[in-house]
Amino acid sequence: MRAIWSGSISFGLVNVPVKAYTAVREHDLHLHQVHDADHGRIRYQRRCEVCGKVIDFSHIQRAYDDGEHTVVLTKEDLEGLPAAARGEIEVLQFVPTDQLDPITLDGSYYLKPDSKAAKAYALLLHTLDTTDLTAIVRFALRQKTRLGVLRVREGELVVQTMAWPDEVRAQEAPDLSVKLTKREKDLASALVEQMSGDFDPTAYEDEYQSELRTLIDAKIEAGDTVDTAQTFGEEEEGAGEGKVVDLMDALERSINKRGAKGQKSGQKSGTKRRKSS
Repeated sequence: MRAIWSGSISFGLVNVPVKAYTAVREHDLHLHQVHDADHGRIRYQRRCEVCGKVIDFSHIQRAYDDGEHTVVLTKEDLEGLPAAARGEIEVLQFVPTDQLDPITLDGSYYLKPDSKAAKAYALLLHTLDTTDLTAIVRFALRQKTRLGVLRVREGELVVQTMAWPDEVRAQEAPDLSVKLTKREKDLASALVEQMSGDFDPTAYEDEYQSELRTLIDAKIEAGDTVDTAQTFGEEEEGAGEGKVVDLMDALERSINKRGAKGQKSGQKSGTKRRKSS
């Protein structure tokens, strides 16, 4: 399995070098579009609507259209915006796991430790596993700053991307001003009880994809195929490994640093109270 990202988890002053691997993969068969007359592959081109030329990706800029104005954003414009540090999963806070709404969670990635970071990785994993807390993290993935959660799954750290608060649509509750009879409630409860049992994910199958694969295999066996050129691309692995620091020293300095901030905050509050009196 190829790592899609490499960097480190920033946990106070502790740095845990890790590599990320996609935890979920689609099982769908990917179908190409072809010309019905000669079965030639249909490809999409980046064509300019003004000059009509096919444009190389290096000459393409981003733009935003609000319906009245179009604003062109250069590469320099975008690089000047604040973003999460590349190659770093920054732990922002630890929160009770039951406070997280599953609707906000999205893609999942396994995090495996660098060979020199096993102890720091094990300590963070143990801490999350024994406190029933989930870490809220921020990191950059595919040129976007992401909010996410860092949690434990089957003895391994997993990071999941998370929707930003303004990305979750407001909920409109349906009108349920109806009367349910006791008989209806009892029948519904009986049906639920009859259909209840332990969850076994292997008991479910994507019948569409299964039948599609059977259809394709049958066509291949019957010789109903055409010659096709196959092109495969590879993703580049991220570069750079995080620097490993002394674990105990980093933990102690992290706690002292947060304690110092709390003292300064208290001193400022006391100064304000004395002035006001």
